[in-house]
Parts: sequence; structure tokens; C-alpha cells
Amino acid sequence: MNKKTEKEKTINYILLGLIIFLLTVIVFSSIFYLRSSRPMSQAKKEATALAEQYADLKEVDRFYWFTREETYFSLTGKNDKGQNIVVIIPKSGDKIKVLDQTKGLTEKQAKQEIAKAHPEVQFEKVSLGMYKDQPVWEITSKDSENRLNYYLLSFETGEEVKTIKGI
Repeated sequence: MNKKTEKEKTINYILLGLIIFLLTVIVFSSIFYLRSSRPMSQAKKEATALAEQYADLKEVDRFYWFTREETYFSLTGKNDKGQNIVVIIPKSGDKIKVLDQTKGLTEKQAKQEIAKAHPEVQFEKVSLGMYKDQPVWEITSKDSENRLNYYLLSFETGEEVKTIKGI
């Protein structure tokens, strides 16, 4: 009977060790996730505050982080008059640009333009920002050979401003 008790104790210690190990992995994974997503949530919070202050943004639909020559944070949503607007904010916080959404492409329309011109690609990411003082949609995609493609579309006309394929 003593031997059975020793086996039970050993099994209990192994199970306890396994449970402690799994809990440790879960806790550290959660901490890593929260810390890695903090810059994005902080940028969104700050950009929203600026957009509320300078563009009367009342309702945020989407947030974009755009980096090309410079970094921009962009928001789409409604202003205090219920109009659909786009607010593009440079990382520096200077020269905030407010655009009428009805005078440009939406994210969905930008994707449709690329899908029409390049039906073979699968979308990876879409961002809105500024390129050479022009508001643009950046669409990142992969082709059938798993190569990256970047398309910059004019926000206003939908024309391709710059294309980089096969990276």
C-alpha cells in the first residue's frame, strides 16, 4: 500500500508541475501580447484625441498606421455634423489634414480598384496616409507565388501612384 501511495504522490507532483508550467506560459504570453499591442493602442488614443479637438470627430470607424517617407495616423468616422470624414495626422502632430470622405475612395473601394486591376492578389493590409503631399491608400498584398506587392492609390482619383511588385 505504501508503494501505491508513493506512485500517487509522484503523479500528483508531475500534474502540479505541469499545471504551474502551463499557467506560467499563459501569464507570460498575456503580458507579451499586452506590451506588444500597447504602441498601437496608444497611437490610436492620441490620434483620436487630436481628431476630436481639431476636426470635431465624434465617431471613429477605423484607425490606420501608415509609414512611408513619414509616419501618419489616420482615422475615418463622423464629425459633429454627421458627415463622413477622414483625418490624417502626421506623427509630429503638425498639419492635420481633414478630408471629406465622399470626395475620395473608401477602404472597400480602394480594395475593389486593386482587385479589378490585379485579380491574382490576396490582400494583407490596408493603410491610409500621405505620400508626396497627396492622400493615398496603401494596399499590401501577396501574389500566387507568395511575393509581396505594394500599391499606393490616390485617395481622390483611385489611380495607382506607385506600385512595387514581387518582393
